[in-house]
Amino acid sequence: MTTSRHDRTLSPNPSPVKGEGSGVSRSASFTLMLLLALLALVGCGEPPAPPLRVGTNPWVGYDPLVLARERRLLDPGQVQVVELVSNTETQRTLRNGLLDGAAMTLDEALRLADEGVALKIVAVLDISHGADAVLAGPGITTPAQLKGRRIAVEQTALGALVLDRLLQAGGLRPDEVSLIQAEAGLHEGMLASGRVDAVITFEPMKSRIVALGNRVIFDSRQMPGEIVDVLAVRADAWSTRRPQVLELLAGWERGRRALLADPSAAAALLAPGADLPPAQYLATLEGLKFQTLADSARWLGGQPAPLAQHAAMLARTLQHLGLIRHPPDWSVLLDGRSAAAAQSHLVNSP
Repeated sequence: MTTSRHDRTLSPNPSPVKGEGSGVSRSASFTLMLLLALLALVGCGEPPAPPLRVGTNPWVGYDPLVLARERRLLDPGQVQVVELVSNTETQRTLRNGLLDGAAMTLDEALRLADEGVALKIVAVLDISHGADAVLAGPGITTPAQLKGRRIAVEQTALGALVLDRLLQAGGLRPDEVSLIQAEAGLHEGMLASGRVDAVITFEPMKSRIVALGNRVIFDSRQMPGEIVDVLAVRADAWSTRRPQVLELLAGWERGRRALLADPSAAAALLAPGADLPPAQYLATLEGLKFQTLADSARWLGGQPAPLAQHAAMLARTLQHLGLIRHPPDWSVLLDGRSAAAAQSHLVNSP
């Protein structure tokens, strides 16, 4: 820190002002010097931390975060919610360090952690209860009828998991279907054009595809509790930017409460982004079970944490499919304390 130009030009023994004592002049000089010193200290202080950048993709289960942003229920100076085009893009951006956190499925978080991305799961956002689904075109009514057919699926752990359960339900081997890798936003057009016979997708694409006359032949109600959405934060941000992490969690809770308090008003705001009519948007919410901060604290706390016990079969499936190499280190990955602390944060700044 350098001395200011004004500091150097102040006389150490200023002359008295005519008609006033020298004490007054010294007092004025001292006040000016003190003011300049304070300004210098402010100028040398640390710049404010940038907002925590948190990614989402087009999935209605993440919309409480979007609603919180749009309704200013999140401090934009603390948290920035970034909407990306797909969960593939969300994972890529988080992996490359361009995001500090993201909403994603639990299996995707396990896959990133297995790749070496240091993460902390700080909240359970929702549990899918029909919102993830396999839809088929005319003439296909059961999973078994997909034998020899073309299926579009996003190249993610979630897509692989639903495909595995779909094949089991239909008594099919992987080599008895043809897979076409495509991001979820393309599924509607691919099924409508006849390029594929079925798609593995999720809301809001599911509702749009159903509206075109296609049929749900399998959904997450047939794999209860396996598709869980979580909020994951990079471990470095989790350890060094705690106030922002707590504001993120509080923002989720504010958005969740606002959505459930007035679903129609929330749907009017959010449905255009999902390319759905408000009534259809409201129907998609029936396929989800949103989780509170208190729920997250219970899911993620304790040794072993309930989520670790609940997801043991999921982790074994991911290993069997070759999507992860090692069992998750749940004690490192899960953090229930942040959700509990965020509840106190909400009380102090509702």
